Amino acid sequence: MHKRYPNRLIAAIDTGDLARARDLAVLLGPSCGMLKFGLEFFLAHGPDAVADLVGDHPFFLDLKLHDIPNTVAGAVRSVSRLRPTMLTLHASGGTAMIEAARNASEGSPSRTILLAVTVLTSFDDHALAVAGVAGGVRAQALRLGALAIEAGADGLVCSAHEVAPLRDLLGPGPVLVVPGIRPAGSPTYDQARTMTAAEAMVAGADYVVVGRPITHAPDPEAAAQAIATEIGR
Repeated sequence: MHKRYPNRLIAAIDTGDLARARDLAVLLGPSCGMLKFGLEFFLAHGPDAVADLVGDHPFFLDLKLHDIPNTVAGAVRSVSRLRPTMLTLHASGGTAMIEAARNASEGSPSRTILLAVTVLTSFDDHALAVAGVAGGVRAQALRLGALAIEAGADGLVCSAHEVAPLRDLLGPGPVLVVPGIRPAGSPTYDQARTMTAAEAMVAGADYVVVGRPITHAPDPEAAAQAIATEIGR
């Protein structure tokens, strides 16, 4: 079982603006256990900019890799020099892809926690059905979650609504990371399945990822501290 960091709040630095990202990293680093960088920042500025911003702080590289097994394995090896604490790939990439990623990560300087994304939090049952997936979000998250863990993923990214059934199915071992966190009364933006940080932790989440409610707040540092306090309670 992977150790859990004491501070369970992950701040999403989702911006292509390098100066803004640097300011947020400085502001939020002390209040958050981890900083998350996704495709928007990574594609705009590359791996060296990520390394420059995080220093020695734990960080989550949210690239959601999804390709043929050989390509994903190569991508995992390429980013391993950054020593990300966590790295995402899509569970829907299948068993062979996840196994290839796991094998590639075993040879990295520090074993990154591989997280398989089950169902994006922007999806609801109707959106999945339109995409050709029957049975609804919960059934798909459970199906892909079990497949990913069996194939070698260390944990999952899932909506807070699927945390409890995934815990029941998979036990305490997998690391469960929950995006789509929204403080009570805040806008949901493009997220279809949301909960508060406290609700997600009670349901069984290990970490919560919060982006716009922190980064778009008038005082991002205070917003992060408030959510960290909520988690601590």
